[in-house]
Amino acid sequence: MFAIIVASLVVPLQMCLIPLLSIYNDIGALFNIGAKSYPGVWMAHTGFGLASTTFLLRNFIKSLPHEMIEAARVDGATHYDIFLRIILPLSVPAFASVFILQFLWVWNDLLVGLIFLDQVPSEIILTAKLRELLGSRGENWEILTTGAFVSMIIPLTIFFALQRYFIRGLVAGSVKG
Repeated sequence: MFAIIVASLVVPLQMCLIPLLSIYNDIGALFNIGAKSYPGVWMAHTGFGLASTTFLLRNFIKSLPHEMIEAARVDGATHYDIFLRIILPLSVPAFASVFILQFLWVWNDLLVGLIFLDQVPSEIILTAKLRELLGSRGENWEILTTGAFVSMIIPLTIFFALQRYFIRGLVAGSVKG
């Protein structure tokens, strides 16, 4: 399992899109799901985000003090209690960091949305709509700039709401101290 996670960190998303889309089309035909729809985008982002998420959370949880876990075991806590009452509350910064990184990656992703969705107006994603505003010769740059600034409101709101956890969550699992 660890080899699969490391391999998905090394193999870029762009190399896997054609095989992934053909597998998704085969599964869609099996379950009678449309060939291009939002579940394909969700599965692609989940699959490729899982490796970095697992790596970051594993390093963070591994850096937690073992003495607290041993003390909880001595007090009679089960594995479930240790996880629920000690590890999860201490891992909030790591979860916030993972959420910010994954959200920004998915929000700004143009390639997966173009490949896994049709170009019908009801399914077009925001980054693809901004690309359409550019035009073939770069005209209407003022509309494009306005659209880009409007599209930044949600990511900036999420980042500023969780910024106190972000650096703490990224740095905590990186070094042993």
